[in-house]
Amino acid sequence: MDDIDQRILRLLLRDGRATFAEIGSAAGLSVSAAKRRVDRLVREGTIRGFAAVVDAHAMGWQLEALVALFTNGTVPFSHMRGDLEGVPEIVEAFTVAGAADAMLRVVAGDVPHLERVISRLRALPYVQQTDTTMLLSSLVRRPTLTTGPGTAASGALTAPA
Repeated sequence: MDDIDQRILRLLLRDGRATFAEIGSAAGLSVSAAKRRVDRLVREGTIRGFAAVVDAHAMGWQLEALVALFTNGTVPFSHMRGDLEGVPEIVEAFTVAGAADAMLRVVAGDVPHLERVISRLRALPYVQQTDTTMLLSSLVRRPTLTTGPGTAASGALTAPA
């Protein structure tokens, strides 16, 4: 990734709706060259997609929780991923080091809705138990790669040494 790619990515991280003319201006490229660069970054998987960032409350999701998932043995991650992708209330899922086997970030409309989600998770044949922590408020929330060392705000998108 060269300096031009980094300038393009910095702009798109600030404004995912930037036009190719704006991208070209920021990167010192013509509109068509900017489009070719963005297309290549998408094709190579550097840019994984474009999405609207929507407030969860606007969608009726009033609660957010972290759910630790404990399994009763070795479960192929592809199998677990398939099951978890089928639960729309799960907005993020991670494998983790520690006592739990996975951590899930879940949204729900209210407490009874959250209980139903947890019950669906506990019904999976490999789930031994869950441990749920309801989130009260968000102190810091950022999109990926916007601040810190090696990110857009620092002026470099390469990993810190």
